[in-house]
Amino acid sequence: MPLTLAAIGEENIIKRIGGSSDVRAHLQNLGFVAGAVVAVVSSMGGNLIVNVKGARIAVSKEMAQKIFI
Repeated sequence: MPLTLAAIGEENIIKRIGGSSDVRAHLQNLGFVAGAVVAVVSSMGGNLIVNVKGARIAVSKEMAQKIFI
């Protein structure tokens, strides 16, 4: 399921990253890689703030839909 459907505060493991090669490379540079633990901190209008690899990162709804947990 995409990251946009994750419950706030729940830790999940990233299964795969979708999208074009540029999008995948960008997300991997931010720390979104298969096997990483990710937790949604908050959600506003579909945009998410997440904890991944000890960092808080804001991702748009479109980007979050490409991250599968």
